[in-house]
Amino acid sequence: MHATNNCAAAATELFGSFALEGDQFALPALCIREVVNYPARVSVLPLSPPFLEGVFTLRGVVIPVVNLGRVFRPGARAAEASDKIAILDFQGVQVGLLFHATGEILRVRPEQRSTLSYANGDVHGVVAGTILLDDGARLVQVLDPAALVRIENVPQVLALQGAQRQTARRNQGERRQCVSFRVGASSFAFEMGAIQEIIRVPELQASVLNSALCLGRINFRGSQVAVVDFATLLSAAPAPAQRAFLPEQRIVIARIDDATIGFLVDSVDNIVNFYAEEVMAIPLLSKARAGMFGGCISKPELGDIIFLNHREIFSSNEISDMRAGHASLYPKDEAVKAERDPRRGQRQVYITFALEHSYAMEIKQVREIIDLSGDITRPPGMPAFMRGMLNLRRQMVSVIDLRSLYHMAPLDDDGQSRILIVERGADLYGLLVDAVENIMTISDNRRFAAPKILRKPGAQGDPRGEMDEVIDIEGDGDSHKTLSVFECGRLLERLARELPVLAA
Repeated sequence: MHATNNCAAAATELFGSFALEGDQFALPALCIREVVNYPARVSVLPLSPPFLEGVFTLRGVVIPVVNLGRVFRPGARAAEASDKIAILDFQGVQVGLLFHATGEILRVRPEQRSTLSYANGDVHGVVAGTILLDDGARLVQVLDPAALVRIENVPQVLALQGAQRQTARRNQGERRQCVSFRVGASSFAFEMGAIQEIIRVPELQASVLNSALCLGRINFRGSQVAVVDFATLLSAAPAPAQRAFLPEQRIVIARIDDATIGFLVDSVDNIVNFYAEEVMAIPLLSKARAGMFGGCISKPELGDIIFLNHREIFSSNEISDMRAGHASLYPKDEAVKAERDPRRGQRQVYITFALEHSYAMEIKQVREIIDLSGDITRPPGMPAFMRGMLNLRRQMVSVIDLRSLYHMAPLDDDGQSRILIVERGADLYGLLVDAVENIMTISDNRRFAAPKILRKPGAQGDPRGEMDEVIDIEGDGDSHKTLSVFECGRLLERLARELPVLAA
């Protein structure tokens, strides 16, 4: 590597300067889109190099935040709220560069510039040259935009952006759903079609295939399913030798190719409604499992959600080993699976929720699930069971307090409460429930007429009196349950009678 003077350059150049730990750096002004304050929310992405603070969304674009100090020195400090981010825009790729303070606009003459040349075989650095100011008393290092957007595969998104634009055009207007869940400090999501069921964490059985990723196995409807620690998979946390599972943790049962795999996550949060064109390309931050990051969905009320391509989480060899290993080691359970062949009947996906008791609702009746927030406005004259009106992405939602409707006492703590968003024609309604519990797939032959003893129309405090059917959930001991099936249509018909505006 050697420096050469740039006297041959014919024109004065403009640069924007920045301060970083006592050093000064500059970028060509044409490459600086803007400078912003450090955002309030930055999503940490797993499997990323240590100098990546995370990503945030800025006007419909996912911006990776590069801590430039850690590019030069791995032990440099982490980002602070007072830092600034220069948005570098180079050949269609946008990257946020973290600085401690902004400087000034520099008008640089040719004789003030020197450039660095890297010999063949040298690692190409991010510094392209220097600027000497104040008669040589002040040195400013010039950063190379081309090198900055290629650090450790950050963020080669052009091909991904193009592919997603093609997909968005093909699927324009097609509404889709995903289930979001939390692992560590980040939110992730699987497309609804990938999920077979979401369950509480049962007692895990030991498996000779246990590893840093595989915590053990569970008996899921007659087949042995490997349970993968999602935090360990994402390098978000070390796998402890002994694990104590928390009440809010869940196992997401997903189908990948022809294998069924369980993922242990910290919590399952929401059902999110989105369109293909809303999925924004995210940086391929690491070569390890980079294909699993399908994009980013940003919702004002939920923040940034990393949308996963479930088919790319594991290699085909890893899937084959997990599937074949358990099938050969536990053949008796595979035989039970054959006896319970789901082809005996069609299967439906249900969401279960709490309203004093547990209930099930076909998930196709639910548009999405959102948190209970303080953004509900209550106009005067509403009946007691109407919590109020909610503006959800410029659509007004009538929020119905089901506890009040069924004459139940209010909850002391509504921290787990959720709002189920349902549609009736062009209108949206929110059903406020105590908590959302699980998502499960049940065969139609496990759905029966409700026992007459439960059917007591008009019984106060017990919605089961209005429900005609139940589903029987197979299991051992306490896991064998019978849940009443909640029908949104019947509820909305009742409300139309009690609240004339709903009939409009």
